[in-house]
Amino acid sequence: MEYEHITHSFEPVYDENSRILILGTLPSVASRENNFYYGHKQNRFWKLLAYLLDEPVPETIDEKKYMLFKNHIAIWDVIQSCDIKGSSDSSIKNVEPTDIRKILETADIKQVYANGNKAGALYKKYQLPLTGMEAVTLPSTSPANAAWSFERLCEAWTRILANL
Repeated sequence: MEYEHITHSFEPVYDENSRILILGTLPSVASRENNFYYGHKQNRFWKLLAYLLDEPVPETIDEKKYMLFKNHIAIWDVIQSCDIKGSSDSSIKNVEPTDIRKILETADIKQVYANGNKAGALYKKYQLPLTGMEAVTLPSTSPANAAWSFERLCEAWTRILANL
């Protein structure tokens, strides 16, 4: 598989009531095709959030946005553009980071969470110097993180509830 230069193609989801910010790396191939976050059918992000928030699992983009806004959750990614092979976070190079300060200036974000180790490492490298706000790295909801069962993910991700 060849490297492809990808530029993030959709906007962050947030409003002035957002209290936590969850950051991924970059939308996967499936997410780019669906034009929204966590679009791969096996990604457990939406199922996990719905479970933790005691909500029905959202199916449409509007339902997903509604659940996020209702529960004061903002989502975006740490990468604005990069070179990547498919959806492989381990292949990421030539990163241009997003500027999350626009979210932090609008919303009263209490905590930033990184969805996976790569997002956490990139946040620490690029955004932490600009924001001064530490991020908590949580295990990835990606299907590539098969070592983590849904139950283990739910247990680890319960941390987000403290700031909602």
